Amino acid sequence: MRAPGNGGTINQPAAPRQNLPPARKASAAGVLNAAPLYNGSMPELPEVEIIARGVHARVRGDRIVEAWFGSRREPFKTPPDRQAAGLEGRVFLGVHRAGKHIVCDLGDCGPEPSPGPASEPSAGRATVGAQTQCSVRPAAQWIVHLGMTGRLLVTVPGAPVAAHTHVRLLLASSRELRFVDPRRFGRVEFRDLGHGAGFRATGAEPLAIGAEEFAALFGGRRLAIKAALLNQRLLAGVGNIYADESLFRAGIRPRRRAGRLTRNELERLRVELRTVLEHAIRMGGSSVSDYVDADGLPGFFQLEHCVYLRTGLACPRCQTPIRRILVAGRGTHYCPRCQR
Repeated sequence: MRAPGNGGTINQPAAPRQNLPPARKASAAGVLNAAPLYNGSMPELPEVEIIARGVHARVRGDRIVEAWFGSRREPFKTPPDRQAAGLEGRVFLGVHRAGKHIVCDLGDCGPEPSPGPASEPSAGRATVGAQTQCSVRPAAQWIVHLGMTGRLLVTVPGAPVAAHTHVRLLLASSRELRFVDPRRFGRVEFRDLGHGAGFRATGAEPLAIGAEEFAALFGGRRLAIKAALLNQRLLAGVGNIYADESLFRAGIRPRRRAGRLTRNELERLRVELRTVLEHAIRMGGSSVSDYVDADGLPGFFQLEHCVYLRTGLACPRCQTPIRRILVAGRGTHYCPRCQR
């Protein structure tokens, strides 16, 4: 598990970014060089989705040549030696989000057969890259939770290594996949699917849940609706930012009991939650702390926050000052006039 070459956390985009706000197309150097603002905000569903998509686009089909792990034990749910043994030689089949986790599906690959009739891919096999033929079914998974300050970055060869780099995966393309986490609240885990089940989020998917399931999820519950939205066993991936923003847009006070919301209110909340999450993904997420995507670019949805971190500022609808309270131990922002 030696350190593979000289890599780093200064990213170069693999290709020009499309359909982004103008500021997202600017250089990310200012963000990468700025001091992190540790305000307790954790990447939520949109931020994790964006990173997963970016990593998928850049590493799919690439082989892991070497795996290096740092000496800090906190980020490793699976011992580093087991992770290295399981990762090296495997190929990225795909990367996706599950709740607030990034799941890398890994395939077992062998040398590509010699040309001829016998070289046709057999059932359940797929060619990845120029030299390998891999099973289309994952043989293993590498799972990343970003915690509060984690970054998963695809780097160019020769870029300098940042402090707090805990994992470096050298790829056959000569790029590196890096996990960087100053506060070490993030976690990385390896699963051999031949000896256990794959990773699944515990709660329902907010971007796919239907009206009936959503209503059943909260019906009869005595806890505050804000607390219910944050419960990862109910909904996977929703955090403080998007709970506050969706409750504002749905006109619902965060302390109201979930079980007392009407069917119409729950449906309004479901629709607004999905709308907010999808729009945040299009805007690149919310960079209210040190979040950047797989290219090192910040998000811009924070420019459209209506209530989150806007204590004392005017409500964009009625001009009433935004209030901050605690719900389930979390700072919660709402408009006392627009939300009932």
